[in-house]
Amino acid sequence: MKNKIVWKLAACFATVLLVFTIVLGGVYAAVFRRHTISVNRKAMESQAVSIAETLSSFESGEVFGMGRGGRGGYGAYLRFLNVLTTSEVWIVGSDRILVAPGQTQSSWGSLPPNAEEILERVLSGQQTYGEEFSSLLDAPALTVGVPICTTEGISGAVLLHSPVSGIDEAVERALSVLYIGAAVALVLAGGTAVLLAWRFVAPLEQMKTTALKLAEGDYTAKTSLHPNDEIGQLAQTIDLLAEKLASAEEQRSAVDQLKQDFLANISHELRTPVAVLRGSLEVLLDGTVSQPEEVADYYSQMVAESRHLERLVNDLLDLTRLQDTQFRLEVEEINLCDVVRDAARSIRQTSRKKSITVSLNCPNEECCLLGDYGRIRQMLLIMLDNAVKFSETGSTVDLTLKKGQEEFMIHVTDWGQEIPSEELPHIFDRFWTAHSGEKRSGTGLGLAIAQQIAGRHSAEIKVESSQEKTCFSVYFYLT
Repeated sequence: MKNKIVWKLAACFATVLLVFTIVLGGVYAAVFRRHTISVNRKAMESQAVSIAETLSSFESGEVFGMGRGGRGGYGAYLRFLNVLTTSEVWIVGSDRILVAPGQTQSSWGSLPPNAEEILERVLSGQQTYGEEFSSLLDAPALTVGVPICTTEGISGAVLLHSPVSGIDEAVERALSVLYIGAAVALVLAGGTAVLLAWRFVAPLEQMKTTALKLAEGDYTAKTSLHPNDEIGQLAQTIDLLAEKLASAEEQRSAVDQLKQDFLANISHELRTPVAVLRGSLEVLLDGTVSQPEEVADYYSQMVAESRHLERLVNDLLDLTRLQDTQFRLEVEEINLCDVVRDAARSIRQTSRKKSITVSLNCPNEECCLLGDYGRIRQMLLIMLDNAVKFSETGSTVDLTLKKGQEEFMIHVTDWGQEIPSEELPHIFDRFWTAHSGEKRSGTGLGLAIAQQIAGRHSAEIKVESSQEKTCFSVYFYLT
């Protein structure tokens, strides 16, 4: 059945209401019966006390004497007792002789055990009540007993009997009204429960539809539900999931594009040195080149291309390792001054070929932080190598280390060719190289590796380039 939860909720609601009505009816019947009996008993006690007080005003012999039950004031009073009360009145003497209104004296006969106890308590001077006389009256009845007190002591007892059937009928009528009202309330509540269940299920249906669309790959689907309750929170969670899936899909598409670009770039980068090596070997093997000088040139070219190929492979391995989150750096406490001085010494051999001076500026105090000595040195050498490569012959490259309040700053500055503003956002892309033909001797992976090293040290690289100078700045934050 469609929308089973609606009918389940309605059935549960109706069941709870029905059980509540039955329990309430039972409790109400018991309390109402007890209350009605209590009210009736108090009225009977009041009547019994009034009768006992009236009878106590007569002479004891007049009330209980033989042959005088129907004469005098007492006789008249007895004849009107049935009119004065709605209960049956028994008057019992201390000798257990029963005098009933309008009747002669009669023998008491045998009593049930509990009825005997009630009579004993009344004749001993106590007011009491009970239902133990029901068997003698052939019907359920409430009995109230009051002693008749005279100057000579307790001369008898007044017993009032009122049938309980009237009380039970009143309880049944009250319960019938209660159950009719409960039935009407059940119908109305059932209809209300169905409507509320529909309102409860409608958002769930909407969330189900949205979830199916997400499963089909439509990450733009939204529930568009904003109730301020748990269902609203679930709907907002589904919408958040949709946003995350959409973002993940965009990232996946971007990664796929990067993979395609990477394969295209690496294929292009590998094709050139491989083609040069193959062509040189073919020329040497078929004897096309036989002059020693020419053969030496081909060998030199093959060595240069093999070195370029080796450097490309090493750079790819370094970049792959640094991008792998499982790869761990050799982190220890290092002095940046030592790293900067080491990088300056290493680059001077390359700078001498172009008569470029590397100017070093370091603070006198130590600049200590946690990092990988070798990787930071590699990052500085990449930036210094680019600075030397793109500087004019005979110029200067400045390498400066500064200590701030919350960071260490390393600046690599050259006065060479300006980086065009449109290329600045791409200089850290893989296989990016300058458009100047004579400068394209690198693999295009150096700055990408430098950026990965900086990121693994929670550092940041910033670049500024103008017609006068280009400055690469690395910021190592201490907090």
